[in-house]
Amino acid sequence: MFVTAAYAQSTTPEGEAHDPAAAGEVHTETGVAPEGEHGTGVFPPFDSSHFASQVLWLAITFGLFYLLMSKVIIPRIGGILETRHDRIAQDLDEASRLKGEADAAIASYEQELASARAKGHSIADTAREAAKAKATADRTAVEGDLAKKIAAAETRIADIKSKALADVGAIAEETATAVVKQLIGGTVTKAEIAAAVKASAGN
Repeated sequence: MFVTAAYAQSTTPEGEAHDPAAAGEVHTETGVAPEGEHGTGVFPPFDSSHFASQVLWLAITFGLFYLLMSKVIIPRIGGILETRHDRIAQDLDEASRLKGEADAAIASYEQELASARAKGHSIADTAREAAKAKATADRTAVEGDLAKKIAAAETRIADIKSKALADVGAIAEETATAVVKQLIGGTVTKAEIAAAVKASAGN
């Protein structure tokens, strides 16, 4: 329990000396009990008599920490950073190489596609020209065949016509002979009948 000096003096009976060490009291400034004949009543870190040893240990600790940092921790961190830098550089180089390969593959693909399109157009043009030539040849053959058939038909028609006309002349001669016999009761020669039929046909 913390007590003040005034309170301790007011509660001490008259005629009795106040002995903090004997009473087991604590110092009101630092909160620690007196340490016998060597106790000064000041917290050790704030005791000026300990400053030299504290500075010495601070220098030793700082030196050890500096050596640890400079010899162990910083080289390891530097090595890690260097390794990461090299790995990043390698990854960038690999990415650049892969990008170059991808660009080359795309260019090759586009070139092959253009070549395939040109080849396709050429094949289509060739096929179209071949089909056109075949159609022309087929049409020419059909027209020739039709011309031959028409010529043959015209020849047959002419034959049939000439034969029909010949038959018509004979029939006309026979008919004229029969009519003359019926009308005048006489006879006429074939030459006269033929001449008459020709004359009527010419008119």
